[in-house]
Amino acid sequence: MRTFQKSSKLFNVAYDVRGPALDEAMRMENEGIEILKLNIGNPGPFGFQAPQEVLNGVTDGLKKAQGYTDSKGLYEAREAIANYHLQMGIEGVTPDDVYTGNGVSELIQICMQGLLEDGDEILIPAPDYPLWTAMATLAGGTVRHYICDEKSNWQPDIDDMRSKINDKTKAIVVINPNNPTGVVYSEEILLQIVELAREHELIIFSDEIYDRLVMDDIKFKSIAALAPDLFCITLNGLSKSHLIAGFRIGWMCLSGPKVAVRSYIEGLNMLSSMRLCSNAPAQLAVSAALNSVDETKAMISPGGRVYEQREAVCNALDKVEGLSYVRPQAAFYVFPKLDIERFGITSDERFVFDFLREQHVLLVRGGGFHWPEPDHFRIVYLPEIEILTEAVSRLAKFLKNYRQDHTDQHLIFKHQ
Repeated sequence: MRTFQKSSKLFNVAYDVRGPALDEAMRMENEGIEILKLNIGNPGPFGFQAPQEVLNGVTDGLKKAQGYTDSKGLYEAREAIANYHLQMGIEGVTPDDVYTGNGVSELIQICMQGLLEDGDEILIPAPDYPLWTAMATLAGGTVRHYICDEKSNWQPDIDDMRSKINDKTKAIVVINPNNPTGVVYSEEILLQIVELAREHELIIFSDEIYDRLVMDDIKFKSIAALAPDLFCITLNGLSKSHLIAGFRIGWMCLSGPKVAVRSYIEGLNMLSSMRLCSNAPAQLAVSAALNSVDETKAMISPGGRVYEQREAVCNALDKVEGLSYVRPQAAFYVFPKLDIERFGITSDERFVFDFLREQHVLLVRGGGFHWPEPDHFRIVYLPEIEILTEAVSRLAKFLKNYRQDHTDQHLIFKHQ
């Protein structure tokens, strides 16, 4: 019988946020086991609601969204996006420089497909949002992961980045504010990245989906605003800041000189046209959302739900022996570190499965974000405080006697 295998292009592609551990959790749920899910940054299932004016922007304009839009998106949406980025200090942006997408995910795919030839290299952070690595790989590129240094508050290691640039390198990806670490990059670090890109004539891609979710009065700076002489593509959207992940509305904004990238932009235009357009009703939310940030600010201020949930999960983690973490400054995530020697850990995947099966809490392993050591995992702090504290309590209980032993090249995982 003829059989069909998955494409070899997928051999080095993974997306653990919705990967094998989630499959196991769903199997357990089908058996009647309640699972505390701390694996995905999806606000809707945790009771978050979009601002009413954003929803009104969609419903009131639905008649305008019955047909295909321009392949880049509705003009009024692109105009609002261009104005937003001008306010962020990015020079010269017009509506023609903006492309809307079915979430940022689709636009990452378009960017990578339009740029990379087989063997081209691109720098992506470790840890990363894994879709960047997946899409670059599927486009034929070779990903070189530069290290973000936990000892330096997860800021990119510029020396490591520099060491991985060669004549095949085409671009640097920046994820700021970062997922999974929840940190915001300093302007000093961003300027050093700009200087590297300038020296080696590289494109900068900046994923800034969490730029409106920065806490503690920390100032966010868009890297494109620091590099008016470089071609940059800044990606953003409303899924997180305005709690409409299911609407699938994101955008990318082109800035800087375009002479050297004319052919690339032609490719972006072609790929954008081939998918016809992004979700037209969702585009109607953009103008209202970018003019409605008060509810977002309230969420991340003292007393706001996201702020208080971050405080609760950090306070709980402080009491867990064998763990350390860098306090997140933005987004919905914290990226704790396990004491490898204490727990004998050689597989972060097995740790996540063991914890899930015994304590019924779902996490994402650090390796799912291309972190090279088996010593990290990501917690999403979108659930209510009671759920977060219960989940961390179960983690403390689990780790009290947990150890992975390694014998004869086979892993024996035992809970003593």
